Amino acid sequence: MKASSPTTSNETRTTLGDPNCPHCHGAGYVRYDVSMGDPRFGRLEPCACRSAEIIDGARQRLFELSHLDRLSHLTFENFDIQGNKNAKFMMPQDMNSLQLAKEEAESFVRTHQGWLLLEGGYGCGKTHLAAAIANFAVSTGTPTLFITVPDLLDMLRFAFSDPETTFEARFEEIRNANLLILDDFGTQNATAWAQEKLFQIINYRYINKLPTVITTNLMLDEIESRIRSRLQDDEFVKHITITAPDYRRPTETSNPGISMLSLPEIKTMTFKNFETREDEIGKEVITTTTTEKQDRFGNKIKDKEITRVKVTQEDIKTLHKAVNAAVTFAEEPEGWLVLLGGSFSGKTHLAAAIGNYRIDLGGQAVLVEVADLLDYMRQTFRPASDVSFDRRFNEIKTTPMLILDDLKESGTSSVWAEDKLYQILNHRYYARLPTVITSTLKPDSFAINYPGLWNKVLDASKQQVYVIDMPPYRRMTKGNKSAGHKKAR
Repeated sequence: MKASSPTTSNETRTTLGDPNCPHCHGAGYVRYDVSMGDPRFGRLEPCACRSAEIIDGARQRLFELSHLDRLSHLTFENFDIQGNKNAKFMMPQDMNSLQLAKEEAESFVRTHQGWLLLEGGYGCGKTHLAAAIANFAVSTGTPTLFITVPDLLDMLRFAFSDPETTFEARFEEIRNANLLILDDFGTQNATAWAQEKLFQIINYRYINKLPTVITTNLMLDEIESRIRSRLQDDEFVKHITITAPDYRRPTETSNPGISMLSLPEIKTMTFKNFETREDEIGKEVITTTTTEKQDRFGNKIKDKEITRVKVTQEDIKTLHKAVNAAVTFAEEPEGWLVLLGGSFSGKTHLAAAIGNYRIDLGGQAVLVEVADLLDYMRQTFRPASDVSFDRRFNEIKTTPMLILDDLKESGTSSVWAEDKLYQILNHRYYARLPTVITSTLKPDSFAINYPGLWNKVLDASKQQVYVIDMPPYRRMTKGNKSAGHKKAR
């Protein structure tokens, strides 16, 4: 091994290494005395005396590429597992997901073992935790690269014309970083070149077991198959899903494009303006009942029958029980609440009041007619759809509170649609996610049309069923507003 300097002249010599180094004598580089077939033949190698300097330089370069100075305020200490401070309420499972994500992030940064995959919607806290990992690692001297995937790809593209580096050098620097944190995976421009470079980086780090953190708002099924395969290695990758709502906009309705809670008339439906109808006891009300019959050829036909009924004290009791159950459910949503009753008996008003109450507290809720929900899922199969069916299906089945209005008899939708509806409700049943269902079906008819679902509804440990045995609310004309609005409590 011989000392060598890449920068010498007749007058001066630049000293890059330690002048007292017995190997390079201050040159900073050495040339190994090896045979021609050796890979090191003719190459200048940094001397061991410069190792600390090289490590510090690499660490500083990665820090500058990460722009972590802009994210220095994001730490574990100021990560709030209660969610946005402006939100008055968070679902228990949402807070649990934030707590688990923080614990796993803190565990990862202490050990740097394996990979950490943080999945969740926009603004749920993924980037905060990823930046907290990076800031902690940097503070302990670990060379760390924190970068969004689109910026990473731009960095590689720009390296082709960068006079200070080469593409190969930049690529090696990224894939060999002691700790690599890829933020916003899935937002990149998915060209073939981009996908290939991402795969090469991820595959290299996977094979060499280099600690890596990835955040994404994609589901695993939406990620390119080769990368997904590696992320599904449960023994090496810790996968955490954060279900908390957006920290930035805690009062925004989930799935605003589908929920009826954003509609002007539905917004006004609250417990305070729900009429409990005590003033109607003893009064005769005209009601229209629709029954299904068969004609002489065996075809099913619907027949309408007009009847006159008197509102009784027992009728009012069924309404009061439903109101009290709805208020209790809104305050502490657990399990399911099923409201059965005729058309215009107050079911939708109570369901909307639950959703509006939750949103007023800063929670999230979706109120949607079952028929519209099924159409919403079918739209993903259109050529112009910008969202996959799997993503939309997952958003619906995991939404913090789902309120399904007007569940009709079986057979009104396709077998496919009813199967998907059952899958949604089956998931929510076992995940204990708060769900409200309204239907005009009578209990016996419900059991016949949806036997599997009805058996779940009968589980008193998780579900509540209330039948509102009331004739329709009287329609009021403008200017004839009731002065008897009472708090439904």
